[in-house]
Amino acid sequence: MRFALMTEPQQGYSYQDILDTALTAERAGFETFFRSDHYTSFPGRGDLATTDAWATLAGLARDTTRIGLGSMVSPVTFRVPGSFAKVVATVDEMSGGRVEMGVGAGWNEGEHAALGIAYPGTVERVDRMEEELAILRGLWDEPDGWAFEGVHYQVRGTLFRPKGRRPNLIVGGTGRARSIRLGARYADEYNISSSSPAEVRDCMARLDAACEAIGRDPKTLTRSVMAGTLVGRDEADMQRRTAAQVAIFGGASDEAAAWLEARRDRWILGTPEGARARIAEFAESVVDRLLFQIFLPRDLDHVRLIAELAGF
Repeated sequence: MRFALMTEPQQGYSYQDILDTALTAERAGFETFFRSDHYTSFPGRGDLATTDAWATLAGLARDTTRIGLGSMVSPVTFRVPGSFAKVVATVDEMSGGRVEMGVGAGWNEGEHAALGIAYPGTVERVDRMEEELAILRGLWDEPDGWAFEGVHYQVRGTLFRPKGRRPNLIVGGTGRARSIRLGARYADEYNISSSSPAEVRDCMARLDAACEAIGRDPKTLTRSVMAGTLVGRDEADMQRRTAAQVAIFGGASDEAAAWLEARRDRWILGTPEGARARIAEFAESVVDRLLFQIFLPRDLDHVRLIAELAGF
């Protein structure tokens, strides 16, 4: 199983904070550094500074040397498909071919309203995402002159450069029927989030069935899991981090136990023995890659500890 770090820089990270975390992840041996694509700060305080995902990934492309880079996930509502493809291709060239692209429909209505970004209904957003996936595949994979006629987007007479290697295309979800279908049809990788190992196993079976239904070999679809992660070197370390995490999420110290319990079945939590056991459970679910999702800004020792527990 491969390992990546997933971060939430909308929690007030400056570019330097993001770079410090990415460099720590690179030195610790993580395969890939992912960041979210949001413009409003959350969880917790809503008035913190935020940065643009792909502007910061472009900086990381030049300021890191080995680690892969990507977004999890970029909403179609923020990124016009053709323009998004050009941005991704540019950052990929800047990085020497280390970029991946996660695509989603978008969900946070408030952050759209705050910046004057249109927020269609759920069905339309997913329809737009499906067209985006077709366009992203077409721009890289189809010959010059390729055309696409969708309801929301039309592409005519393409001459997409640089073409080269198409970055890994990821569809994220929690196993809903349509996201499973879109993953099977368009994605190189399907990422399952906020799910227990048992739920992951069920999703794997449905992904296999969806691939087989369209004549795709299920083995050609990479499977990954994004799991919230909060670990400590010992009980005292765990209690300290839990208190900090609950405070960031806007809770009081006496709410820590309930906060942990609510995440017990799907997060990687606790001291080394428990954390390693949960990592092993995900591995047994035939997961190709595990993304450790963290919500503790600037706690670089947390990043290093996660790498130690993963064993790389």
